[in-house]
Amino acid sequence: MILKTQTPKKALKAFLKQKPLRSEIDVFKTNLIILIDKISLIEKRPIDESEEHLKNDLRDFLRDTYYRETNAINTKDKKDLVIHLDKSTNSDAGVIIEAKRPSNVGEMVMANNPNKKALHELILYYLDERNKVGNFQLKQLVITNINEWYIIDANQFDKHIYNNKQIQNLYKTKVNDNKNNPFFYQEIEKIIAKIDVEIPCVYFDIREYNTILRNNQKEDDRELIALFKILSPQHLLKIVSPNDSNSLDEKFYKELLHIIGLEEAREGTKNVIRRKQENRNTASLIELTIDAITTEDLLYKLPDQSVYGTSKEERLFNVALELCITWINRILFLKLLEGQLITYHKTSSGAGGAYRFLNPEMINSFDELFKLFHKVLAVNLADRTEAIKSKYSKVPYLNSSLFEISELEDQTLRINSLDNDGKLELIILNF
Repeated sequence: MILKTQTPKKALKAFLKQKPLRSEIDVFKTNLIILIDKISLIEKRPIDESEEHLKNDLRDFLRDTYYRETNAINTKDKKDLVIHLDKSTNSDAGVIIEAKRPSNVGEMVMANNPNKKALHELILYYLDERNKVGNFQLKQLVITNINEWYIIDANQFDKHIYNNKQIQNLYKTKVNDNKNNPFFYQEIEKIIAKIDVEIPCVYFDIREYNTILRNNQKEDDRELIALFKILSPQHLLKIVSPNDSNSLDEKFYKELLHIIGLEEAREGTKNVIRRKQENRNTASLIELTIDAITTEDLLYKLPDQSVYGTSKEERLFNVALELCITWINRILFLKLLEGQLITYHKTSSGAGGAYRFLNPEMINSFDELFKLFHKVLAVNLADRTEAIKSKYSKVPYLNSSLFEISELEDQTLRINSLDNDGKLELIILNF
């Protein structure tokens, strides 16, 4: 077995046409430099301590750069790190990451010789997820020593590892006879040595980007775009199609901030997203939410208010923001779904327009939006009321936790509690 490598730029192809925001690249550079500098210190620590720090520092980099608001990242069982499919650690793992110290050459894979302990461990963790947990949602598998990264599509593991009869029999022997992990690693090494296959993967070495990361030439940052995107949820978790016409661009991003009631600002050396300091509109989503929480005095219902901040104002904003992000995520998902339904039915039957359900005629209030979330999309077609069947006959059932009432909604408020009477002014953008 060998790993057939390709660069991030080649792997991403059309996805590179979507330009990241300047603020995203700045955050990425800052956090990656912090990670690299931490790893250089790790190598001076005792082995046991440094292994634990390595996982923590890697987790912090990924979380703070990409996943803080959307996906849990943590250890799971004996796995170094997993990226979950949503914010709950109870959700399925979408990505498994096997991390090694940079100096641990003996256990780290190489493209022409991947038959090392890092691969053996990854195979065991993959088989555990598939067989013990019943997880069929794995997207990518990663082996890294922070400097070098190998990213393998889980479909390739399914094809060449999971469907290999020798490997399946070995795994059954380990489980049924209660064999230990070293036994499995020794035996899997023998099997891998006899497998004649090329497994494609993405490969890059962070050290090749060190000069660009640390200089102040912003025009050089275009060389970082592929690196930034290859670790994003869009690639690692396969969240969106890179060619989707609804892809986020800067104009849409600014409009979205305006609708929510947020702004992008510079605080010190960082770009941050915050509540508007001036010209707040009471009809923006965040202001409506804060007003509803305040009016009904809902913060007291939270089991631990301190999680959301030290002051009442900070807690109000953070609770409201989390609720707004939940609602916006649902709406953006539905916009993508609507686009796919229209395209498919226009192509197949010429009736794509009948599948438009996100418009003022269909959704004219927060109450109707609540109904769409929880009485349409979250309910089997046969179980819907007659009125719902009639109005939303073209909207499918989605078996997704995204449309379940979240824990925070259950503790505070749902979107139908917001006031419908306000009017949000248009924002004029010049690009």
